[in-house]
Amino acid sequence: MPLGLIGKKIGMGQMFDGGKVIPITLIEAGSCYVIQKKDIDRDGYKAIQLGYGELKKPNRPLRGHFEKTKVSPKCILRELRVENPDEFEIGEEIKIDIFKQGERIDITGISKGKGFSGGVKRWGFRGGRASRGSMFHRAPGSIGSCAIPSRVHKGKKLPGRMGNKRITTKKIEILKVDMDRNILIVKGPLPGHRGSLLLLKKTVN
Repeated sequence: MPLGLIGKKIGMGQMFDGGKVIPITLIEAGSCYVIQKKDIDRDGYKAIQLGYGELKKPNRPLRGHFEKTKVSPKCILRELRVENPDEFEIGEEIKIDIFKQGERIDITGISKGKGFSGGVKRWGFRGGRASRGSMFHRAPGSIGSCAIPSRVHKGKKLPGRMGNKRITTKKIEILKVDMDRNILIVKGPLPGHRGSLLLLKKTVN
């Protein structure tokens, strides 16, 4: 199973390759620490729990959880499936060096929330005429039959909450790995705003 890291989105920029502009995203990845190991006998699956970011005021249950690891309390905890949890030690530090330049990874984040949006913005509906007296500009239009089936089908594209969803972008190319500053430079955009949390995992072919 893939190994990965927890990171934070710094922002976007661009690089130049022979006159060609390449959009890039900068990610602060790691360092993460192994906080807990999960096994089939006790938990029903194999995984490791990673911690990221310092937690200044942990509550009593969290203090007890981290005292076993001899690692300072972390504010973010995430699990990653692994084939053999015994290969990792409690308190072990996992750095950005698990990724290499040219490698492709899967990145998961929460997209920007856009609030309540209509059909034109949310789904790209064409809308009606913009002329005066149209009486139909940005309304969704007909959404179901009158008598048969006399209801609106599930999954119909309608106005509602837009964004703020968990999204995974797959096979993102790593353009550069900055070991000194724990920064990954990847190709293209990623979900979320600046400072949002990201989960980076090696792509499974």
